[in-house]
Amino acid sequence: MTPPPDGWRRWDLHPSVLIGLALLGGLYVFWGGLRAPRRKVAAFATAIVVLFVCLNGPLHNLSDRYLFSAHMVQHLALMLLFPPLLLYGTPAWVGERILRAAWVRWMSVWATRPLVAGVIFTVPIVLLHFPRFYNAALLHHNLHILQHLVFLATAVVMWCPVLSPLPELRAPQPVQLIYLFLLGIPMSVVGALITLADGVLYPFYETAPRVWGLSPLADQQIGGLIMWVPGGVIFWVAMTVVWFRWAARETREDATLPPASPPAGAS
Repeated sequence: MTPPPDGWRRWDLHPSVLIGLALLGGLYVFWGGLRAPRRKVAAFATAIVVLFVCLNGPLHNLSDRYLFSAHMVQHLALMLLFPPLLLYGTPAWVGERILRAAWVRWMSVWATRPLVAGVIFTVPIVLLHFPRFYNAALLHHNLHILQHLVFLATAVVMWCPVLSPLPELRAPQPVQLIYLFLLGIPMSVVGALITLADGVLYPFYETAPRVWGLSPLADQQIGGLIMWVPGGVIFWVAMTVVWFRWAARETREDATLPPASPPAGAS
């Protein structure tokens, strides 16, 4: 049944999402996350809010039934906002609880190597934006849920070399800079291809009710631009933060070095 043009305004709540958020927040509290500094607790709470807003209510309705551009906003928030907030807000002792099993720690160390993590993140991003796969996810609800879970899981892995609470899963800061720069390229290329396409790539949105007077092609072009520009900007912002943190660390280390001894024979 075709949804009404204003049906996206409803705040539909999905039990599976609420249960998942309750479990995530409950584990954080149970494992002592609230003992972390306030800024970390605030980051974790913001991650929960981002996930709630993305998967319930108007943004979710627009994404699922009306606008490709809204779907792109949803996906970028799931991949580029939720994971860094989640990881930054997770204290080291909670991370240790997650990696307590030896096989989980081994898999985590392997998967968060920059090259491996980059591939784990990039391949689904590229494949799942092919029209056949993207339209299949829109037509079959269970596939759509799987798509979101893949985006969330691979994005958490992708951000670990930069923001993991455990040092063993983080890459050195110079490597982080190169890693983040390279990660932005495939997303920008996919966004550019979608933006510059001559026709509508996703038939699902071509037959969807029109919202705000956007034609299917204009909606697609806006969605591609969102992936291309803001998506790339987030990686540049992350690179800037890494650069300043690296520079600050180098400054602190230089300040703690002992003064050089005068050369022998100097008066």
